[in-house]
Amino acid sequence: MAYYPEIRTLADVPRHHARVRPEAIALVEGDKQLAYAELDRRSTACAAALIAEGVGPDGRIAVLDKNAADYFALLFGAAKAGAVLVPVNWRLAAPEITYILDDCQAEILFVGPDFVPAVRYFHGDFKTVKKIVVMGPADGDWPSFDDWLASHDNAADPKRELAPEQSVVQLYTSGTTGNPKGVMLTHDNFLANIPMRESTGEGWATWTPEDVAQVAMPLFHIGGTGSAMLGVYNGAKMIITRDFEPGQVLKQIEEHRISKVFYVPAVLLFLLQHPASQTTDFSSFKYILYGASPIPLDLLRKAIAVFKCDFVQVYGMTETTGMCTYLPAEDHDPAGNERMRSAGKPLPGIEVKVIDAEGNTLPPRQVGEICTRSSGVMKGYWGRPADTAKTIDEDGWLRTGDAGYLDEDGYVYIHDRVKDMIVSGGENIYPAEVESALFGHPAIADVAVIGVPDDKWGEAVKAVVVLKPDTRPSEQEIIDFARSRIAGYKIPRSVDFVEHLPRNATGKLLKRELREPYWAGRSRRVN
Repeated sequence: MAYYPEIRTLADVPRHHARVRPEAIALVEGDKQLAYAELDRRSTACAAALIAEGVGPDGRIAVLDKNAADYFALLFGAAKAGAVLVPVNWRLAAPEITYILDDCQAEILFVGPDFVPAVRYFHGDFKTVKKIVVMGPADGDWPSFDDWLASHDNAADPKRELAPEQSVVQLYTSGTTGNPKGVMLTHDNFLANIPMRESTGEGWATWTPEDVAQVAMPLFHIGGTGSAMLGVYNGAKMIITRDFEPGQVLKQIEEHRISKVFYVPAVLLFLLQHPASQTTDFSSFKYILYGASPIPLDLLRKAIAVFKCDFVQVYGMTETTGMCTYLPAEDHDPAGNERMRSAGKPLPGIEVKVIDAEGNTLPPRQVGEICTRSSGVMKGYWGRPADTAKTIDEDGWLRTGDAGYLDEDGYVYIHDRVKDMIVSGGENIYPAEVESALFGHPAIADVAVIGVPDDKWGEAVKAVVVLKPDTRPSEQEIIDFARSRIAGYKIPRSVDFVEHLPRNATGKLLKRELREPYWAGRSRRVN
């Protein structure tokens, strides 16, 4: 097990590896390579530049970009400056991006070259952003990242005094009321989790500098940044996938001899559907970690047969800094078994319990809300103390919003969702946000949005619509209307028209009743 006591904060990660393995390659993005010494130098220059721009301790900077090697220069640079990095989901619509930047009070926005034209169009709406830097060639009055760093190339490490409980990354997760919430994650959230994972003694969690990992999941997700941190902390080589294209991902696996990866089940499906999966050399693969949504047994069987490595399922959320339970490789049986229906058992140092509506702990196999407690539990929601108090109790237990049960051996089984969240292709989608967008359509009298089973994405967004009298919009018209108001992955894939929606005496929508016909015959209400 690798444990580096001198790494107390994320700022120490590049410092340590620059001392002990300066020439080792840390990050590969296409033809670009960054050794650990260069990562340390660029992150120091970034910290000096942030301080020169007036970004103070706990100040927020945001990045809107696809996966890139310099994301880590930004992340560690923010850490060295005592600032907080806010990665923004680039799939969001302009109003959603603007909301996040305003909510976190971002002072500087770092924007990828793919998004410069769009940001040029709506950046005048930003309330707090005072500077925009391009993570590529300069654009007009917006300097390139390289030019912005240039005057600080030889800067000294600021070595600001940092506390492990300080925020360092703020990831946004959708809320049931429609507006996303900023999840404040601390240095300790990231670093304390790593020894707990490695203390399992199992190969999937025991990383070495000889490992080569692929960063294929978006870095604005905890699945991207969180899993990447495992590799960087241990001095491994990280291969960056900027654009997810199955053929390119398969090529990277063979070319770079990838040993460990984290994928969502939809990615496994896309890779297996690509013709090159039949000829790619997967012999370097040791472990595939998968999570964010359940995986169909037939898909898992095929993946095991093709990739010929060990599989480990992980369960967690942004608010827990990623994984809190895992299903070991030895519990994976292509023939199927009860444990393969579970999300695994808690990692060492992580507690899990199931409670009823009154907060009482339930015995094994009784369904309630899954709660967890560990050093990975977030600091809280940015600027939302009431929401934080509803989610984390005085004893540090976090309510996940997932319904399920524990078996007699402590394995966690997810039965349904306490909240109405839809998980589609690893993305969290809250119906209230989609409903709010659709309600603006002049022909819609009432609408409910639910998740229905989908063989490709796990779940798909479906809108169930009640129309106003004498209106007849088509299904495509409703979908196109949503597309103009919210991110593409949130729009309904299908629309059903009904006379009325089921509601109780107080007017509350009975979504369980609405969903039931679509899930009939299935043992679980997640796919």
